[in-house]
Amino acid sequence: MKTKSNFIVMALSTVVCLLPLILSFMVYNDLPEEVVIQLNVKGNPNRYLPKAAAAFGLPLFFAAVNIISKIFLYNDPKRENISKAARIIAEWIVPLFALALVPVILFMAMGSQIPLPIIALVFTGIVLILCGNYLPKSRQNYVIGIKLPWTLNNTDNWNRTHRMAGYLYMCCGIVLIIASFLFFGKSILLILILSILALMIIAPVLYSYSLYKRNGSD
Repeated sequence: MKTKSNFIVMALSTVVCLLPLILSFMVYNDLPEEVVIQLNVKGNPNRYLPKAAAAFGLPLFFAAVNIISKIFLYNDPKRENISKAARIIAEWIVPLFALALVPVILFMAMGSQIPLPIIALVFTGIVLILCGNYLPKSRQNYVIGIKLPWTLNNTDNWNRTHRMAGYLYMCCGIVLIIASFLFFGKSILLILILSILALMIIAPVLYSYSLYKRNGSD
């Protein structure tokens, strides 16, 4: 029964990833030969794709990522330890991202004034807040969470590290959302983004390692 349910979620989420194809077919003739897919923090284009790759390749790419992520999620030996909320986020984050991002890219290519960097940063901030809220509720697993030798080896280390990381992720998400509006178009925004990314990666690792050294390898 669980396998059937997983297959249904995988199928539905993949369909959601492919829904932007409908829009792609509708507006394809109106797209320029090269489509901007990335803007820098100052709002200037810095990456392009041929219109066929942007219109049809991006939805297919998201669908492939969605399927691969589901394979890992559903075949985790400790998948029962993943909280229900974290599991739902993991199942639907890629489809929702595809559903939001691809139309924005296509409409921007046709001249709509859409602040893609702000949308992307706000979306990322919301994801960080959600992850920070539910990450501490997941027990040890091999797919979702901060998978370090020390967290996977020791339950207390896992729980304490994820509790700390949960607060950190939520704070970083809030700062990212505020900064995207206050500093859009300014060089300091890139510095803030890189600083937040470094903090989110380094702080949990150092904290987990300090717990390991303090309590021994167990």
